[in-house]
Amino acid sequence: MKFTKMEGLGNDFVVIDGPRHLTADQIAALCDRRRGVGSDGVLVVTPVSDECVRMEYFNADGGAAEMCGNGLRCVAKRAVDTGLVHERDFMVETAVGLRRVSVLDDDRVHVELGPIDASASDLEVGGLTVRTVDVGNPHAVLFVDDPAEADVAGIGVALETNPEFPSGTNVEFVRILDDGQIEMRVWERGVGETLACGTGAAAVVAAATAMNRSDPAATVRLPGGSLDVEIDEGIAWLTGPARTVFSGRWDLSTGRTE
Repeated sequence: MKFTKMEGLGNDFVVIDGPRHLTADQIAALCDRRRGVGSDGVLVVTPVSDECVRMEYFNADGGAAEMCGNGLRCVAKRAVDTGLVHERDFMVETAVGLRRVSVLDDDRVHVELGPIDASASDLEVGGLTVRTVDVGNPHAVLFVDDPAEADVAGIGVALETNPEFPSGTNVEFVRILDDGQIEMRVWERGVGETLACGTGAAAVVAAATAMNRSDPAATVRLPGGSLDVEIDEGIAWLTGPARTVFSGRWDLSTGRTE
């Protein structure tokens, strides 16, 4: 099976041309950083028409996820680079609906994440106050004094597995900077801490805006780099880089990479 390794701000993916069905065990083996290719997740890209491709996303534990902002940018870049679409502005079919994407000349990609809801009031979970946000997938935003000092793994696991989130949740650790930018670390459901999370970046801007702590257009600084987020009439948009790292072959029966 051919694959391509791609990344967006260090959030990395094994990208496979579809249609293709993989078991949860095969996905987990592909994502294994010691015995597999190594990635935060797997993306399957299937052509639908000259103006649309389908995106399927699976977390590193093999479970399917609803949406991935960095993955959506990689899918868009892959579709343009391999000629699956004829224009640089097109549609991507996702588990939560059609999304508009645009691959820019500098290889940054502008994508529609879709409706975003940060209207819920703060939630007390395990002694912590979080703001829940729906970006097509679930988020719990936690404002902290310094994300660098936060217990991302400990708190992340505790919130992800808390009964308040029956489907699990992504967890963002956030600080608003004096220049209006937002600093963030993220614990991703089914993955662990990652260098970047596109839907997480949108979630923190939406949460901060709802609490009158940010403008609806802001730059979010993550360990892997910066993303530009805009919330426009309840729709989240994301702009950032997507890059191909390498390509290879994976033997599904032996787990060997070529």
